[in-house]
Amino acid sequence: MAMSWVWTGMILLSLVWGLLTGTGSELGAAAMDGAAAAAELALGLCGGICLWSGVMEVMERSGAAKGLSRLLCPVLGRLFPDAKGDAAAMNAISANVSANLLGLGNAATPMGIRAARRLAGDTGKANRSLFMLVVVNTASLQLLPTTVCTLRSALGSAAPFEILPAVWLSSILSVLAGIFAARVMEKLWAR
Repeated sequence: MAMSWVWTGMILLSLVWGLLTGTGSELGAAAMDGAAAAAELALGLCGGICLWSGVMEVMERSGAAKGLSRLLCPVLGRLFPDAKGDAAAMNAISANVSANLLGLGNAATPMGIRAARRLAGDTGKANRSLFMLVVVNTASLQLLPTTVCTLRSALGSAAPFEILPAVWLSSILSVLAGIFAARVMEKLWAR
């Protein structure tokens, strides 16, 4: 609700400023150009999202997603010790992390919600595993940043995947920093 007021205020301020400075016609032309560019970009992104969501669907049906989840289970078991005994929670966490590894945030969201519900349990209260899930999702280790690469391709990049080394480094560092901070806060909170 607050953001709608912010956006409305920005639009009104732009209109008033355009009228006061005599640039109303340029403001209208810029608004129309911006709307056309946004529609073109959205269509470009739709194609990429469909492609990578299809890849994730093929991975799920072929069993490759489950294989990736099984590979992640030992690491995830250490990060989420409260969820070790809950197979459904561990499967949802593994699927969520697997989708994030492939840069499929849209596919990861429902799995993350399912994992969060399992971790909260009947009480609906947050626990350390739920906090860690939020940290891991927010930092999001990515091997293949499909959405960003699709966006770069839609905007005309000749080599949309050239950012991979920087993405790998920054996502590894952000995940490690997030996990470290969560563990430190867990220790401080326990005192």
